[in-house]
Amino acid sequence: MHVLVVHNRYASAQPSGENKVVDQEVALLREAGHRVEVFERRSDDIAARSLLSKAALPLLVPWNPAVRSELAARLRTERPDVVHVHNVFPLLSPAVLAACADADVPAVATLHNYTQVCPPGTLQRDGRPCTECVGSAPLPAVRHGCYRGSRLATVPLAVSLSVNRRRWWSGVERFFCLSAAQRDVLVRAGMPAERLAVKHNFVPEPGTCRVGDGEHVLYLGRLAEVKGVRLLMTAWDEIAASGGVGVPLVIAGTGPLEPEVTAWAAGRDDVRYVGLYDPEQCRQAIARSVAVVAPSTWLEAFGLVVVEAMAAGVPTVAAGHGAFVELVEDGVTGLLHRPGEPASLASCIRRIAAEPARNREMGRAARRRYEKGFSPAVGLERLVEEYRTAIAGRSALARGEDTRAGRGDGDSR
Repeated sequence: MHVLVVHNRYASAQPSGENKVVDQEVALLREAGHRVEVFERRSDDIAARSLLSKAALPLLVPWNPAVRSELAARLRTERPDVVHVHNVFPLLSPAVLAACADADVPAVATLHNYTQVCPPGTLQRDGRPCTECVGSAPLPAVRHGCYRGSRLATVPLAVSLSVNRRRWWSGVERFFCLSAAQRDVLVRAGMPAERLAVKHNFVPEPGTCRVGDGEHVLYLGRLAEVKGVRLLMTAWDEIAASGGVGVPLVIAGTGPLEPEVTAWAAGRDDVRYVGLYDPEQCRQAIARSVAVVAPSTWLEAFGLVVVEAMAAGVPTVAAGHGAFVELVEDGVTGLLHRPGEPASLASCIRRIAAEPARNREMGRAARRRYEKGFSPAVGLERLVEEYRTAIAGRSALARGEDTRAGRGDGDSR
């Protein structure tokens, strides 16, 4: 199969789960013998642009005509079987869909977040769930400055959502939702259910699994409010005040809350802030964990770090909402805490650290869950199956057939 992957890479200064997923899928397909090319832009390149070019960038967020022309020409030359779209913000834009239509190549798209119905893609405002823009014009997002706390910065995203909504819904053969929870939200928002498939991300074999009981509790990810970092700090202070759990908390990552985390961890024996780990350091840190903590306050569409912990035979303490509810079987592969409640998070961390034998069994169950649902073999099978479904759907459409019956309910499992 010949696949062209389209992706706007996020800035390298912060860890990006999307960049990681794209790279892993490209490598997986190539290792299986498929031909995979990449059409990409890099947000890192924005810094080198002229002031005039930077000033004009917001105008290109809803529509970049140069990208349409360049991609269409490449598609006509290379004739891939399918185009797989990931992130298009800010340098690509939904013009990539017009390019696919120009060249008559079917497109699929992975929905890594909720940007189809929410300008910042988080379904959250001021630390609380928010669905004001779902199913309507995204004016509330502009009014509240939902993207980076800025009304001006939110405008291009809101405009893009408004003017390109129908283009997305009609120009993509299959949308890949990362969880059933995400799909349910998008269906309720009015997206075409017959085009929404559930395709979980896979995680490569880590090459190392936990041996023993672990030596720390680990938070691994972006240091941001929506990831529950402040919630974790409050919960850990409560744990420390009651005597601790016998192992330190290790926080690895970077992000807007880094100064706050650095100051909070300074001078403490029970907390270590280690900065940004490289991939090998991440794997080793996970494999040495008593548990991995994922306390996100927003409705995660997936939860890559949870599955990475599963692969290493490590249980997780995660917020009991969004995709975590289907990734973590409460009491079996980890524990779910009440979202947004530091006391509940603290209680779960204490429980998972207090019973080593039960913790080890949870780790073994987590590893079995990974092998069954999130291994490379499973990921490859589902990815290729969805590509074939998209190609068949486009072919049937070209023949004038009604493809709705063949699309089913959108769940590929």
